[in-house]
Amino acid sequence: MNSWKIKSVMNYQNHRKSLAAIGKEFHTNKWSLGTSSNYSVVVSQNPLQLLLTASGKDKGALEQSDFVVVDEDGNVIEGAPGKPSAETGLHLLLAQLSNTGAVLHTHSVWGTVLSDVFAPSGGFFIEGYEMLKGLEGIKSHETKKWIDIFPNNQDIAALAKMVKTRLDDASNPTTHGFLIQNHGLYTWGATLFEARRHIEIFEFLFECVALRRMMA
Repeated sequence: MNSWKIKSVMNYQNHRKSLAAIGKEFHTNKWSLGTSSNYSVVVSQNPLQLLLTASGKDKGALEQSDFVVVDEDGNVIEGAPGKPSAETGLHLLLAQLSNTGAVLHTHSVWGTVLSDVFAPSGGFFIEGYEMLKGLEGIKSHETKKWIDIFPNNQDIAALAKMVKTRLDDASNPTTHGFLIQNHGLYTWGATLFEARRHIEIFEFLFECVALRRMMA
């Protein structure tokens, strides 16, 4: 085997281990229960290739064989027989953003509830919380962060088109993450560590927003 192929295989193994560890952590935190959620890491930008969780895998017990590598069209080019996540199109869309190295998707209770409550408004603001500074590039708790909510369209191509419109909004683009109604959270980062941190920060903030509404 050529040296570059050996290096590629080793990198894939490391990514699989990291994603499996994240799956176990998120499952423990009740952010990725059962077979819900999907995770990906960009393994090549040119051509675009993602290491992605295969469909229907228990995120609390991911194994080395529970991942596939897909190309820019979502075709499986490496991995055990099976199909990638049904939401591969969203991962590919977000992977094309500048400086995206990983995409993570969770199904937490608080994120799901808020995605339903605020769906008629298309989203909601989070402001005043110190933890906002855990989102890359935010320097002050005084930031007023808008969280987009998209309808739970089972037509992933149509959903990706709606998301792309907001991502491409030159005056006020969607950044860091968004919610899908009655479904869950998508976030991304330059590295897997950064994307994981964004999940953690968003989940903390969602719980704060929900509890504050309950106590009002």
